[in-house]
Amino acid sequence: MSASKGNPARLDPAKAAKLAGAVGYSKGGIVSRVLAGNKAGNITLFSFDAGQGLSTHSAPFDAFILVVEGAAQLTIGGKKVRAKAGDAVIMPANVPHAVTAPGRFKMLLVMLKGRA
Repeated sequence: MSASKGNPARLDPAKAAKLAGAVGYSKGGIVSRVLAGNKAGNITLFSFDAGQGLSTHSAPFDAFILVVEGAAQLTIGGKKVRAKAGDAVIMPANVPHAVTAPGRFKMLLVMLKGRA
């Protein structure tokens, strides 16, 4: 997968891409790569090393998560949600949520900034 001209983080338009290979793991860390975005929202691919996570926070927009590889432990509004590769989860706007990596995993995050 190459990157779009003018923005090395973006995916090439009109080309298939292997998401799992679009971002690597970092020992003891979290890696993110914005794949696409505009005023309506962003699509970001994350990798989490085992034991890493995002502490409880909220966002003013709905978010869609697709687990690409491994499994994630999410907490959404106090409810635990386990999601494995191929699972998708909606995190509603303004609801506190957190992400924990019991083992290495990758997820695609789609932030939906528009409201219906």
